[in-house]
This record gives sequence, C-alpha cells and structure tokens, in this order.
Amino acid sequence: MGELIMVGDRVLIAPDEGERKTNSGLVLPASVAEQERVQSGRVVSTGPGYTIPNPEFSEGEPWSQNREAVRYLPLQAEAGDHAFFMRKEAIEIEFEEKPYLIVPHGAILALHRSSADDILESIGPLDDLEQ
Repeated sequence: MGELIMVGDRVLIAPDEGERKTNSGLVLPASVAEQERVQSGRVVSTGPGYTIPNPEFSEGEPWSQNREAVRYLPLQAEAGDHAFFMRKEAIEIEFEEKPYLIVPHGAILALHRSSADDILESIGPLDDLEQ
C-alpha cells in the first residue's frame, strides 16, 4: 500500500491503547479511556503546516525561480512526540489495518519530546558492553 500524507495543519497520531491504572490501583478498561476529554498518543506524521502568502510571489514574472503562491509555517509537533489532545477534535481512521487519529494542530494541548539524553539513559551504562 502507499504512504499516508497529512495535509495542512493535520497531525496523524497512533492513539495509546489498552487498559490504564489509576493512582489508587483501579484498572480502567479501554472503553472508559476513550470517553475522556483529553487523550494521548504518539505522533506518526504531520502536514506541512499553516499556509501563509509568499511575499516573493509575483504573477507578472513567469521567468522567476520561485513560483509558489503560498509558503507553510511549520508545526511544533514532530514525528515521535507524545501528544495530549482534545478527543472531540479527533477523526478516527483505519490505515493498513491499524487505528489512527487525525487531529488538527490547534487541538493539541501539549507535547512531550524525548531528548537525546533521555534515549541514552534508557540504554543504560556503556561500561557493561564487552569489546
């Protein structure tokens, strides 16, 4: 199958699935988590961003290099981020037998981005590796 390309300010999110535990130890089924106002998931891909007019565009000069009438203001969300978003704004789709949500960038409340230091800490100490 082909690639799924996001358009404009849309963000493709793989939703967090399954049961969750509350602080008191109660297990919430997935159906309860779907009814919450705020949901979270992993950003899979993003659109090019918000369209803005291109100040360098001119209809009167057909020989000019830059012929695009619009430019894009990039989005804050990046692939790999963990996003918290308004559930009511999400549109559910299934692509290649996997569930996804398409969310407008304006519905995203917060992003958690792992830094390179976080990734290195998850690997552990390198002293244990044998040469």
